[in-house]
Amino acid sequence: MTTLLSLPHSPREFGFYLDGAFHGGRPLFERASPAHGVPVSRIPKCTVADLEAAVVAARRAFEDRRWAGLSGAARGAVLLRAADILRRRRDEIAYWEVLENGKPISQARGEIDHCIACFEVGAGAARLLHGDSFNNLGDSLFGMVLREPVGVVGLITPWNFPFLILCERVPFILASGCTMVVKPSEVTSATTLLLAEVLAEAGLPNGVYNVITGSGRSIGQALTEHPDVDMLSFTGSTAVGRSCVHAAADSNFKKLGLELGGKNPIIVFADSDLEDAADGAAFGISFNTGQCCVSSSRLIVERSVAAEFEALVAAKMARIRVGDPLDAATQVGAITTAAQNDTILGYIARGTAEGAQLLAGGQAVDLGRGQYIAPTLFAGVTPDMAIAREEIFGPVLCSLRFDTVEEAIALANDTVYGLAASVWTKNIDKALTVTRRVRAGRFWVNTIMAGGPEIPLGGFRQSGWGREAGMSGVEEYTQTKSVHVELGKRAHWVTG
Repeated sequence: MTTLLSLPHSPREFGFYLDGAFHGGRPLFERASPAHGVPVSRIPKCTVADLEAAVVAARRAFEDRRWAGLSGAARGAVLLRAADILRRRRDEIAYWEVLENGKPISQARGEIDHCIACFEVGAGAARLLHGDSFNNLGDSLFGMVLREPVGVVGLITPWNFPFLILCERVPFILASGCTMVVKPSEVTSATTLLLAEVLAEAGLPNGVYNVITGSGRSIGQALTEHPDVDMLSFTGSTAVGRSCVHAAADSNFKKLGLELGGKNPIIVFADSDLEDAADGAAFGISFNTGQCCVSSSRLIVERSVAAEFEALVAAKMARIRVGDPLDAATQVGAITTAAQNDTILGYIARGTAEGAQLLAGGQAVDLGRGQYIAPTLFAGVTPDMAIAREEIFGPVLCSLRFDTVEEAIALANDTVYGLAASVWTKNIDKALTVTRRVRAGRFWVNTIMAGGPEIPLGGFRQSGWGREAGMSGVEEYTQTKSVHVELGKRAHWVTG
């Protein structure tokens, strides 16, 4: 017996968040639930002048050291209070994630739990952040390496994980002592604004966290180009990431953190637990309706068990519960935007046209309202097909076959991306060989999408720059400064 949450009676109107206060008086963007087709939120269409004001506020908060000047313990205490408030408001925030994004409520609740952990880890990291010393420069010279916050950070987040990706960054940025201006996706802004309430209640000083809502084309571009933003963290497509690189170079050479696209392999050997691997493959491509940078979208399976394994995966996919995301029993919810829905269906049609064999799914699911796509499996895929090379960002899995370990590694690396990968085998030699040689920033052995915020995440190649989470995720938002201290009397250069 499951409980179905109800929709709001009318859309909630939000203000943008600037220098510790919510502001209105702007034209509003109305967001309809992708699962239900009814309006759920109204978000301000901010102006570039609003962005400018937010950068000024963040700069002022950084320069007067109201946050950076605190001890790591004091910053950590704010982050721990934020974690406690998130725990109290978990179901509320998860509900708004579902309304705007379309993901299942059970998944959204699990994501908020992960976000709470991010704040707890960030709190500890704030206390542990440190530099280094060099006592080996001789009796007359002492060396230190200081870690200092980079300054004002611009943070641009996507629509697929609006709150999770936000919280994989914000507590670590705050732990470093930086201030920030956040630009969420215009279709999923609500929870980023709810976090402003959480942080204010936790005691974060005004001006440290600012949220400016609007389109990526105007607000996002202006934030990327802003000369008084010291670092930009962007999560999204590789194409837009490339434009961020150009914009940063053309403005102030700001530091960049980029988490971009992926075409991630899941490598299955004949000696693996095939039932476990099949469940991992079905989960890895269907989680968040495949709208996930680390979705395992390329199945690379040993030829001797390929037909058997593909049948197992297809059977798993057929049993996945696609439905209303407000139903706790739902496993796969709605596609977040109409444009993405069209893109996914277009790739499915293209896969069929290219000659791939459709084993599961392949069609839209009609639930009377909203936009849904059944988890889809293609077999008989060759590496040159578009569905094998391009990021689909939907629940579409392409199966390719191999005969040797070397061939599996070559197929896994046959991509411009390098975000995530997994290998399934009971042979430790094969597991470690593949782990070492496949180019990916995150790797799983006999599991998928596992782990917590203690461990850094990020990509190789065209999947991005830098690392988020863990101590690496705090250090990412710092600069290192080398300091030399002369002891005693100077040996004079000018003599006589």
